[in-house]
Amino acid sequence: MASRTVALSGGKSGRLPGLGWLAFALGVGLLLAAVWNVWNFPLDGVPPARKALSLGLIVLGLGTGIYGLATLARRMTGVIPALLAALLTLITVEGLLRAYGVPPGLIPTPTRVVTALYNSRTVLLGDARVTFVQEALLGYLAGVGAGILVALAAVRFPFLERGALPYAGLFASIPIVALAPVIVKAFGLEWPSKAIIVGITVFFPVVVNVVRGLQSANPLLLDLMQTYAVTPAASFRLVRVPGALPFLFNALKIGSTLALIGAIVGEFFGTTGQGLGFRIQIEAGRFNLDIVWAAIVIASVLGIAFYGVISWLEARFTGWHASRRQPR
Repeated sequence: MASRTVALSGGKSGRLPGLGWLAFALGVGLLLAAVWNVWNFPLDGVPPARKALSLGLIVLGLGTGIYGLATLARRMTGVIPALLAALLTLITVEGLLRAYGVPPGLIPTPTRVVTALYNSRTVLLGDARVTFVQEALLGYLAGVGAGILVALAAVRFPFLERGALPYAGLFASIPIVALAPVIVKAFGLEWPSKAIIVGITVFFPVVVNVVRGLQSANPLLLDLMQTYAVTPAASFRLVRVPGALPFLFNALKIGSTLALIGAIVGEFFGTTGQGLGFRIQIEAGRFNLDIVWAAIVIASVLGIAFYGVISWLEARFTGWHASRRQPR
């Protein structure tokens, strides 16, 4: 017991977190020094000596920061290691782009992207509202609802499963890039056409997964329900629905990533002048890649947040499932 107390208070395991933070902070400081070394020079006018110094500082700072991050990752959980790794990456990219004088029309620096996010926040947030709320979210909810209803019908009537379900896999293999222009031409340039694209994209994974989930119920539990004279509706609610929840949430997580992709791709083929896809397309044609990357950042944040909400709901409603149990 005494040796354990010593290890926790002053032993090697107790010093590792402090050493990791020190190495990480030193690495970040060296990377910031590399950026500061070339900050005030034009992109095509960095002196060779300054460039060599920045590259040396980047190599040294990146190595030190990675060592510190590796030490910290042994004790940390959650998103903190990923955020620290992103910080190292962004500062490194900033320093390399400035040292080598890469034109912003080719690859903008992270600071230019952040500046574009702030300066164009009103326009980009309006685009995000159209793309996410009106197109992705409404299409997602419609596709999920229709997929669940079709799956319930397929399980209730086996001839539908044998006759129609194979076509679900067939249509799911159609690339969204090939389907989007057809739907936009058929339903117009307004947001409902993109919501339809999203709904179709989400529909098929939900149908397939929910059908498989409802059919995966334990036969012993179904026999037990019959033994206790439980009604078919109650047996369906108590046995089949809980067993299908992990399959449903798997489809919901897949659909959450496909929803924004479908909405943005649909905007590439026609829109009324709003949306993240439209903004990416029009600003890329003008070589305003800082705004393009700003729109990509917003789309990524929305996609990650949407996926996180679905994952939280999955943990909330399927915490009893074996796949959610953490090994001890």
